[in-house]
Amino acid sequence: MRNTVYLYVFDTMADWEASYVIAELNSGRYFKKESIKFSVKTVGLNKEPIITMGGVGIIPDFSVEECSIEAAIALVLPGGDTWLEALHAPIFEKTKEFLQAGVLVAAICGATIGLANTGFLDERYHTSNDLTYLQTVCPNYTGGSFYRQEPAVIDANLITASGIAPLEFAYQVLKSLAVFSPQTLESWYSLYATREAKYFYALMSSIQA
Repeated sequence: MRNTVYLYVFDTMADWEASYVIAELNSGRYFKKESIKFSVKTVGLNKEPIITMGGVGIIPDFSVEECSIEAAIALVLPGGDTWLEALHAPIFEKTKEFLQAGVLVAAICGATIGLANTGFLDERYHTSNDLTYLQTVCPNYTGGSFYRQEPAVIDANLITASGIAPLEFAYQVLKSLAVFSPQTLESWYSLYATREAKYFYALMSSIQA
């Protein structure tokens, strides 16, 4: 059964960028009644502890080599300071396997730069932090005509997002996986986007329907 969400973790990982999406996918607190439960598992280059940008220590549940396509429902790639370094080559190989197998891959901020630098975004609609910056730091990137100046973009089973759009990133992942009802998803997003109490009540009403 595909019910595992893999969260890639590494030193300097921008821990807050995936916080909305992994909290909802792991807790399932607003899932539709018929939805299966997911489990978030961390995956590192190996099982050595890593330290996030926020100073949080994480011991990965799995190494990249141990990731199972058969179990995976999604792979989440957060931002960080090292995405242009060769050390991430193993996760790019796993990303290729996941995309080919139809598994959802969701990348935000620096992860989109890593994907651009390795050719994943040359023929897919996508976004990042800024097109000019992407072209400057990724000289082999040729996907400029597919770039969209939007907070988050989905193309087939690949989601990309700007580093300042973790909420929109989560929205697109939740929408793609169809774990919330449409009413729940819109109420959830509106609550966090506007902080208006009416959307909390709409959210609670939607999951009791």
